[in-house]
Amino acid sequence: MVWKPNVTVAAVIERDGRFLLVEEHTVKGVRFNQPAGHLERHESLVQGVVRETLEETAYHFAPEALLGIYRWHHRGTRTTYLRFAFVGRVTGFESGRKLDEGIIGAHWLSVEEIRCNSPQHRSPLVLRCIEDYLAGRRYPLELITHYD
Repeated sequence: MVWKPNVTVAAVIERDGRFLLVEEHTVKGVRFNQPAGHLERHESLVQGVVRETLEETAYHFAPEALLGIYRWHHRGTRTTYLRFAFVGRVTGFESGRKLDEGIIGAHWLSVEEIRCNSPQHRSPLVLRCIEDYLAGRRYPLELITHYD
């Protein structure tokens, strides 16, 4: 039996001391997450995080560094995720853009607000990525090779 993790990408975006999070409907109720989603066939990791951020928040995202690579096994669904988290900035906003199905909205939250609502996080990776960002973790994008 071949085992494969679900590859996801996520954007960690800070502006004026606040982080961009997505409020979304899940099978466990309303949850908060970074703009994130599954990598699609034939796209690079960077292309995936740019696409997911736009689809979930209407913000254009310019990745500047790799924050980290995270493996998380969700015991409830028995699914393992391999998350590539990126740091960057927003470069534009599409007012009126329809967001992905299930997305309630995008919110700029302080670290304190994020820590306080941790029971409503989609996964433990939400806070972990914020903490790694605050600790100054950054890796050059050149670490990633997209070879077609």
